[in-house]
Amino acid sequence: MAAKVTVEEVRKAHRAEGLATVLAIGTATPPNCVYQAGYPDYYFRVTKSEHLSDLKEKFKRICRKSMVRKRYMHLTEDILQENPIMTSYSAPSLNARQDILVEEVPKLGALAAEKALKEWGQPRSQITHLIFCATAGVDMPSADYRVTKLLGLPHSVNRVMLYHQGCFAGGTVLRLAKDLAENNRGARVLIICSEITIATFRGPSESHHDLLVGQALFGDGAAAVIVGADPDEATEKPLFQLVSAAQTLVPDTDGAIEGHLREAGLTFHLLEKVPEFISMNIEQLLEEAFAPMGISDWNSIFWVAHPGGPAILDMVEAKAGLDKARLRATRHVLAEYGNMSSACVLFILDEMRKRSAKDGHNTTGEGMDWGVLFGFGPGLSVETVVLHSVPVTTGHVN
Repeated sequence: MAAKVTVEEVRKAHRAEGLATVLAIGTATPPNCVYQAGYPDYYFRVTKSEHLSDLKEKFKRICRKSMVRKRYMHLTEDILQENPIMTSYSAPSLNARQDILVEEVPKLGALAAEKALKEWGQPRSQITHLIFCATAGVDMPSADYRVTKLLGLPHSVNRVMLYHQGCFAGGTVLRLAKDLAENNRGARVLIICSEITIATFRGPSESHHDLLVGQALFGDGAAAVIVGADPDEATEKPLFQLVSAAQTLVPDTDGAIEGHLREAGLTFHLLEKVPEFISMNIEQLLEEAFAPMGISDWNSIFWVAHPGGPAILDMVEAKAGLDKARLRATRHVLAEYGNMSSACVLFILDEMRKRSAKDGHNTTGEGMDWGVLFGFGPGLSVETVVLHSVPVTTGHVN
C-alpha cells in the first residue's frame, strides 16, 4: 500500500515554524564561598606550601589582578583533610577526585535545573531533550543519566552528554539546543552545564606557573536553560531568541589552551598569548555573524562574552572599540563567581535579563534588540551565537 504522505511532508511536519528561544534560566552554586583577598593564604596553607614564599607572593599578585572578588567551591578544607593526596601537585589522586565528582556534578546541575523548571512553569514531562555538559566527572552511566533520575524526567527523554569540552561549551550547548528545537516540532530542550573544579585543584609547582592562573580564576557553578521554538506565550515567557550559531577554530593556535586527564587529575596549560589570539580574531567573527543583519556598530548590540580572565576582556573591549557598559554583565559574573567554564555565559545571560528588568530597559538585552554570545576555550575554539532580545515583562524575573 502506497504511503499517504511524501518525505517532504513528513519533514515539514517535524520542523518548528520559528526560532529557538530561551524560555527559562536557573543557576546554582555550592554553599562554600571563598573570598579572593584571603585565598592565597588559604591555598598555600592547605597545600603545605608556605615555605615557597616567592611563589606565594606571585600568586597574591595574580589574585589581585584577577578581578575576582569571590568564588564558590565544593572543595572544602574538611574534604582536603580527608583526601590529603589532592593537595599535591603530581600525586596520583584521580580516584579520590572521581569519587566526589561523579556524585556531585549531576547534583549541582539538578539544583540549577530545578530553578529553571520552576520558572518555566510547565510539567517536566514536557521536556523532550536533555543536553548535559561538564568538564569533569566522566563515568558510565554518565551525568545526563544521573540527572534524569534526580529530576524525574521522562524515560523517553533524548539525552546528549558533553564531557571535557571546556570554556567554549556554553555556546556549544546553545547551538545544539537550537538545532534540536527547530528540527523537532514541540521540542523542549533542557540544557545543564555543571562545573566543579575538584579535578583541577592541586598544590603549586615551582616550574609550572600557569597552574597558578587557573587556581586564581576558576570557580564552581551550574546553569540550566530551557530552549524551545514556537513558544506558547500564554504559558511560556520568551527571554532570548537564538538567531544563529557557529563554531570556529582560530588559526595557528595549537596548544594555546590544553587540558589533559592524568592520574594527578585534570591538568591545564595555557599560553600567555591567549588574550591576543582571541582579540585579533574578534572583529572577523563579529563581521561574519552580523553581516546578514547589516550591523557593524559593536556598541549597538548587547554582549555575553565568556570571562576567561580580565586580560581577555580588556583586549576584546579595546579591539572591538566597546564602551565600558557593554561588558558590564560579564565583568560582574567574573567578579562574583570567577570563571565557571561552560556555565559562565549562561550565568551572564541570567544576569543580563534580570538587570535589564531592574534598570527599566524595554528588552532583555539591556534595551538593545541584537546581541552576541561568545564562548572561548581549548583549541582555540570559539562559539558565536547571535541573540535577539524580547520585550521585558515582570514575569521574566523570579
